[in-house]
Amino acid sequence: MRRRAFLVGLGGAAAWPLGARAQQAAMPVVGFLDSRSPDAANELLRNRLQGFRRGLKDHGYVEGDNLTIVYRWGENDFDRLPGLAAELARRPVRVIAAIGPPAVALAAKAATATIPIVFLAAMDPVRLGLVESLAHPGGNLTGVNFLTGELVAKQLQVLRELLPGAANLAVFVNPANTVTTAATLPEVEATARALGLQTRIIHASTSRAIDAAFASLAEARADALFVANDAFFYSRRVQIVQFAALQKLPVLYPGRDYAEVGGLISYGADITDAYRHIGAYVGRILLGAKPADLPVVQSTKFELVVNAQTARMLGFEIPPMLLARADEVIE
Repeated sequence: MRRRAFLVGLGGAAAWPLGARAQQAAMPVVGFLDSRSPDAANELLRNRLQGFRRGLKDHGYVEGDNLTIVYRWGENDFDRLPGLAAELARRPVRVIAAIGPPAVALAAKAATATIPIVFLAAMDPVRLGLVESLAHPGGNLTGVNFLTGELVAKQLQVLRELLPGAANLAVFVNPANTVTTAATLPEVEATARALGLQTRIIHASTSRAIDAAFASLAEARADALFVANDAFFYSRRVQIVQFAALQKLPVLYPGRDYAEVGGLISYGADITDAYRHIGAYVGRILLGAKPADLPVVQSTKFELVVNAQTARMLGFEIPPMLLARADEVIE
């Protein structure tokens, strides 16, 4: 019941009077395709959706007032995405917002060559084949790139500053997320070599695999862990953070949501701001703009978040210079 109520709150429709349904039918309809489960994010997802809706409102659109949003969730199963994208394309909707790893935008692109698509991409969208160029996307797609691949070097530099004496670095990647993993690993390995770190790549795509991964870390005596950006890891962030605490293992995470549930330190893009940009682009397209003419937005807001309470619990001292640069210190 709790999940059903949440889905309705996100945009599901209750039984409206006939007149209200007729008014709803006349509204523009936007498809929202997300790779995750709404249950896995809950309050955090609500905050991000508020950013999305704020971007829409800036261009005159309010969900339930003069706009309908149809939500489809991948439940962290990438195999479901093509079918969900095709379902949205058949409705048809005026615009599709494709949120999550590259598989989401690629599924939306495969489903339609005519319906505008606004994506949130953690990798270079030109390299992925989503757009012709960042300045001139060309086809029916545009969106926001929050530079996960390019951020890897900065994230590992933060980790090196946190642990100047570290030698062995474990890296969590999700083999099921093939596109992101293939792009992330070369960046991780090249940067780690330059920083004098030996890497051990650990694959995990299920909750049990995460359990086994941490058991292997205890035996390998890793100095630190780097968690790659991934929707599945995000959905299991509490599990990961709790295991790290049990092993007193310093971990650098790809976003503030990990630090907010007890992770030691995170560095990544401000995702709520990225959602706002997506909502703004959807609003502009509804007003008549063409995706081909809307440059891909590069995220410019990044956050370094330190959980000081976790540091104290681990008996770990955060270097003062790193604390001074933090955008937020969680006490």
